[in-house]
Amino acid sequence: MGYKIYRINNSKYCLSDKVLPNENSDYSMPGRNEESNFVYFDNSVPKPKSRALLIAVISFSIVSAGFFSFYFMNQNEIDSQIIDNTSLMTVEEKMVKQYDIGEFGSSHAHAALTVFVKGDQLNFGLPQFQLQSKYVHFEDHNPYLIHKHATNVPLEMLFASFGLKVTSECMKLNNESSGINYESHCTDSENSMSFFVNGKQVADITKYEINHNDRILISFGDPDSIEKELEYLNSLQIHDIPKKNKLTPSKDISV
Repeated sequence: MGYKIYRINNSKYCLSDKVLPNENSDYSMPGRNEESNFVYFDNSVPKPKSRALLIAVISFSIVSAGFFSFYFMNQNEIDSQIIDNTSLMTVEEKMVKQYDIGEFGSSHAHAALTVFVKGDQLNFGLPQFQLQSKYVHFEDHNPYLIHKHATNVPLEMLFASFGLKVTSECMKLNNESSGINYESHCTDSENSMSFFVNGKQVADITKYEINHNDRILISFGDPDSIEKELEYLNSLQIHDIPKKNKLTPSKDISV
């Protein structure tokens, strides 16, 4: 093997006849051919997008597993909460449960109700007040006659059926189905709120259970007008309860 001697800056360097391959001869070097083969590289490493997708799938699986584990461990409690979720119940359904209302037809009673606001009578004969609950309602366009068809029905159930809220100090009507939204009327130095049942003043009216032949007055405004309002209430006719016809039990007859 021959050597060539080169002098650089008075220094001698000996180089063999062999020279390193140039850039175009990479594949001729030992191992380069194998390295250049794509099979040689590890293609199992995911690309950035694939890696992000893989992480998302794994995260979702972990969260889902945790949720379903929690659900099945607490299934009875969760199912009970779902059933009792008041957001899925109507106002009437909530009151049936709250007041332990009897089955439809377990009672039948008629009563007269008048509501006065500063001398004006609220007309319950309008469509938005008629037949709003099967348990207690107004019907036949009558502006005052209550029909009750179950036991344990309080006045609050009637009021709630058409959006009337009554407290010892305020009264507000908000009928969503008809779009009626009256301003609140609250007691002040000139106006008071009074409740009367059969001529006797009571402190609360909403929890009162309706009985047959009751005469009920709600008055907001000048207390001096109550006497006339009671007189008008007592003049109203309360229809008798229809009796079952023994020959045709499915029909009612008035007596």
